[in-house]
Amino acid sequence: MENWEKIKAVQRMQEYIDEHLTEPITLHSLARAAGYSPWHSARMFKELIGKAPFEYIRALRLSQAAVTLKDRDRKIIDVAFDFVFDSHEGFTRAFSKEFGITPKTYSQNKETASLKLFIPGYVRDYYLTKQKGESNMSDHSQSNTVFVQVVERSARKLIFKSGLKATHYFEYCEEVGCAVWEQLSAIKEAIYEPIGMWLPDNLRRPDTSLYAQGVEVPADYTGEIPDGYESMNLSPCKMMVFQGQPFDDPKFGEAIEELWEVMKSYNPEIYGFQWADEDGPRFQLAPMGYRGYIEARPVRELKK
Repeated sequence: MENWEKIKAVQRMQEYIDEHLTEPITLHSLARAAGYSPWHSARMFKELIGKAPFEYIRALRLSQAAVTLKDRDRKIIDVAFDFVFDSHEGFTRAFSKEFGITPKTYSQNKETASLKLFIPGYVRDYYLTKQKGESNMSDHSQSNTVFVQVVERSARKLIFKSGLKATHYFEYCEEVGCAVWEQLSAIKEAIYEPIGMWLPDNLRRPDTSLYAQGVEVPADYTGEIPDGYESMNLSPCKMMVFQGQPFDDPKFGEAIEELWEVMKSYNPEIYGFQWADEDGPRFQLAPMGYRGYIEARPVRELKK
């Protein structure tokens, strides 16, 4: 099978999972989406994603359940049933195993509980990038291997706080303080975790900082904007996501610098894309050693 056919088959399975996450999913239904036998579909999925299909589904359901539990009005048993767990006990065991905290404790202490949520990306360009990218990075040490994928970002709203002149995280903390991240984490409608970002000129007000921190919420968000924060609408775009290897937490600075070295010389045109910085903020996720440092930059497909 050609690599591209394998990538598309796994992408179809991921899309099927997203669309049916709150419904029963069988290996046969995934195989129909992929267009291959159940055995072959499962093998392809594990090869490209690194998780067996039902490991992936369970991790995704638990993470979505954790996001849902941010809403104090939701009962744990209702959330368990929403994400296809048969019982309160089974959901509690799975949640505790995944996050090291019971759903009840988490739901009562959401302001302080910090979970390592599973946020999947699509495999478009992943396999080809892994094959070609590793050889292209031969000038770097093996530990500098970077995985790259392109993800679709739908229309959304950004809640953020700017500084005055900050160009990176440490300057931002000196200007604004380091409490912004916790305030952003408390916005329960957030689509993903908070981000540090570099705003392009077309999305930045005059006399405000290049670097800011924010969180993305649904485009129809009508909730409260914290005092001192602002919001903007972001158009749909594609993001090229770079993810480095896991690292020891104290070495986060080295991990960031190593990824930046790779990004400097990375040519997206090899995979049919070009940089499109005006389409949205370039952003970074909090550097956590267990997942590697992650940064994303907007791209557009090259015209054929």
